[in-house]
Amino acid sequence: MPLKKKNINMLVFILGCFCLMGAAGLSYVERGLNAAGVCLAAVGAIAVLWFFLAAFRKNALLVRITHQKKLVGAFLLFILFAGLVFEINYLGNMYNRRWDMTRQAQHTLDKGTLAVIQDLKEPVQITALYVGIAPVSLQDMLKEYEARSNGMISTEIVDPIENIGYASQFDTTITGKQRKLIVLSGKERRDIDFDRRMISEEEVTNAIIRVTRKERKAYFLTGHREYRIDDSANEGLSVFNQLLKNNNVQTQELLLTAQTQIPADCDVLVIAGPREFLSADEKMKIQQYLAKGGDALILIENTLVTTPDKTLTEEELRKNPDLNEILNQWGLRVYPDIVVDLSNHAGGDVGSPATRNYMPHKALTKGVDYTFYIRPRSISLLADRPQDLKVAPFVLTNSEAPHSWAESNRNLIVKFDEQDKPGPVPISYVIWRKNKGKSDTRMIVFSDADFLTNAFVSQYSNAMMGMNLINWLTEVDYQVFMEEGVKDVPKLELTSKQKRMVTVMLFAIPLLVALSGVAVWLQRRSGDD
Repeated sequence: MPLKKKNINMLVFILGCFCLMGAAGLSYVERGLNAAGVCLAAVGAIAVLWFFLAAFRKNALLVRITHQKKLVGAFLLFILFAGLVFEINYLGNMYNRRWDMTRQAQHTLDKGTLAVIQDLKEPVQITALYVGIAPVSLQDMLKEYEARSNGMISTEIVDPIENIGYASQFDTTITGKQRKLIVLSGKERRDIDFDRRMISEEEVTNAIIRVTRKERKAYFLTGHREYRIDDSANEGLSVFNQLLKNNNVQTQELLLTAQTQIPADCDVLVIAGPREFLSADEKMKIQQYLAKGGDALILIENTLVTTPDKTLTEEELRKNPDLNEILNQWGLRVYPDIVVDLSNHAGGDVGSPATRNYMPHKALTKGVDYTFYIRPRSISLLADRPQDLKVAPFVLTNSEAPHSWAESNRNLIVKFDEQDKPGPVPISYVIWRKNKGKSDTRMIVFSDADFLTNAFVSQYSNAMMGMNLINWLTEVDYQVFMEEGVKDVPKLELTSKQKRMVTVMLFAIPLLVALSGVAVWLQRRSGDD
């Protein structure tokens, strides 16, 4: 069936629109108008001009213009649509709401990172030096840091080859494969090189922490078979040690027998479960440190238990020192028993009480739910303690007697008797003393060290509890940064040219559909007239 003349005109119009859109898109993708683009533009212009000349010859457009009411209605509809688009964009700018619909939430920062950046007190500048086109994943991550920081973080990606003058201010060697992230705040700076890998969110957040937070120093006593910060076995403290470093707490082991005193740069002394007795000289040095306003976290290990058919030797009875020679002078005494809780415990072991029965102290319990402890001992407050001390129980078992108590029988006969201490049983105390002319003394005592070891620190809220203890003892209120694991996200990286092609397609397709609709409408109006 032969095409009518008006149908031919319609096809010419649609072809012309396609050619014009193709020319515009090609010039955008290629960043310039080449010969193919010029040809497409010329063909498109001729085709569209042909269509309008044909329409005027048939007086179709002039007839349509006489329909004033329809024109006014169409104009008002256009104004309404434009106003709606403006209002949506205005509300979008005023109330920024974002939803990450990806399966791995790759566009969402971890909760630990959000806590850090939303707690910032000083502005942070993040500059990525990246030769060539930076991957989308890096761009997205930096944009997310900036968007979530309430204006405290500004980010930029700079090609140091194209902008060598600007990049030179960072006093860094410019290479052909430069990939470096520079984090600045005040006079502090941290550089992260990632030439052969992709930078992680954890690295960026750690750098932010290091430039915005005061560095603290924690010394871990050694020489008495304490738990070691460099030990990656179950009984080691390497995981907790890394957590401390992530929060800008530098750690170091301290062999006190080789020192005349505890170092002056010690912000907190950690005694993590000694299993051999301290010498009199070491105890004296610790007392002197505390008397001068030093702060300490003292973790005492459990007493040994046995079965009814086996008797503990005198050495075994005294194994794992209670440090009472030090603690008695600060109003506390640790007992050689085992705290049990029949109602609230971890792993089916009644000797591992799980609890969230804490003294109401916001700094120490912030973000903490249940914690659990492995065979802790009971701790009591001495009546004849110094009057200038403020001493209070901090962690207690969750249940009352007869469900929770301090079992004095070490032959694994778990039964509440009159000689046992009824629950809730204190397994941790907080000590504070104001010193005249000196810094205050802060001390926290736990009758268990296992809860911070590699085997248990990541369970329940043990890690958060450990970090809160260090923060309070070093007299800061920083948000704790807790890693949430690495996201394994497949990424589609596009070149700049590919990005422009996608932009053209997203813009051109709906526009061409709209133009086709207009052409069909004009054709029908022409036929009606």
